[in-house]
Amino acid sequence: MPFAALGLTPALVTATQRLGYDAPTPIQSAAIPAVLRGADVQAQAQTGSGKTAAYLLPLLQRLWAEPLRPGPRPTRALVLVPTRELAQQAGDVLRELLRHLPGHTTHGQPALKVGLAFGGVSINPQMMDLRGGAEVVVATPGRLLDLVRSGALRLNAVQHLVLDEADRLLDLGFADELYGVLDLLPTRRQNLLFSATFPAEVQSLADALLHQPERLHVPETVVDLARIEQRAYRVDTARRATLLRHLIDTQRWKPVLVFVSSQYAAEHLAFKLNRSGLRATAFHGGLAQGARREVLAGFKHGEADVMVTTDLAARGIDIAQLPVVVNFDLPRSAVDYVHRIGRTGRAGASGVAVSLVTAATLAHWQLIQKRQQLAVPLDTVAGFEPTEAEAPSTPASDGTGGIKGKRPSKKDKLRAAAAQTAKKD
Repeated sequence: MPFAALGLTPALVTATQRLGYDAPTPIQSAAIPAVLRGADVQAQAQTGSGKTAAYLLPLLQRLWAEPLRPGPRPTRALVLVPTRELAQQAGDVLRELLRHLPGHTTHGQPALKVGLAFGGVSINPQMMDLRGGAEVVVATPGRLLDLVRSGALRLNAVQHLVLDEADRLLDLGFADELYGVLDLLPTRRQNLLFSATFPAEVQSLADALLHQPERLHVPETVVDLARIEQRAYRVDTARRATLLRHLIDTQRWKPVLVFVSSQYAAEHLAFKLNRSGLRATAFHGGLAQGARREVLAGFKHGEADVMVTTDLAARGIDIAQLPVVVNFDLPRSAVDYVHRIGRTGRAGASGVAVSLVTAATLAHWQLIQKRQQLAVPLDTVAGFEPTEAEAPSTPASDGTGGIKGKRPSKKDKLRAAAAQTAKKD
């Protein structure tokens, strides 16, 4: 089904074409008509499935119908996300869509203004950016409340509320801030709740928040591990890049998707591989939406031998005939391990998934194996035998092993400290 069949205006359909959206994803096909109808929506779909465009496209259409008025711009749509990276990603998509719409500026001013608000950086530039208001605000809850308290933003005109990655909003300890934001919003509004999972606390929030919602569920893609040959190699940390280059050459791996743990690591490793003679490119959330689209398209069309990426590419991105995936850095989550290697072995094809395991990450690798009930042999490559001593066992590696979502949160640590103080008293 094309975007034109979902009820979007010709201008927005053209914008999707200019941004390289070939066809709507399943969650977009289900959610766009529901949002356009004005219904509350509870949508479950995995990370990377196109949820951001699923709510932004119809919201833009509804906001675009109201002309720009003189004076301060009231915030009519509020998107709450759990992290700075997600806020920037949603903001990039919004601005790219607006840039491709006809009449996106009026007398030199944007027809719709987008404001971003997230912590970890100075609040002053965000306050300056919100002068005069913004029709759409994408924010993390804590920083949003800071801006409201400072008088930089008012939420009394919000008509559309989106909670994106609601499970992570609650998992990361934003519950108090989230409910604080909800108390500031008008009672009558459209509520859109998108989440990869709906554990009990998220479902309770959905039940309290939504009014006669349309409930949408796009099943998560099942990874067929039987089609993927899994390998693991012990190697010293400093020799991983050299070993990767050696494996690409000797095994004739092209193209290959390489996962790392951070945006900096993606850029750094891509630079080193380029310097060694490979055509390598970096793909991560720090790139603008247009740049990400160009990098991904170039990799799909054979313009690069290696794409080094963060977990941004672990879910929802389909690369046809991708023969090899490499975990240069191990994923924090055992579940993410399966999603990463599931980028290969798709559509009936076979694939190879390789993990590079250092002394420091050996315990974590063993925990991933245990959690996923795997038994991947841990081998070495001639000439790359490790010399680093295995890291000593610690409670963290024996227990959670750094698995995402299992480490104590800030609130957990505060509660533990309070309990210790009470015992001393």
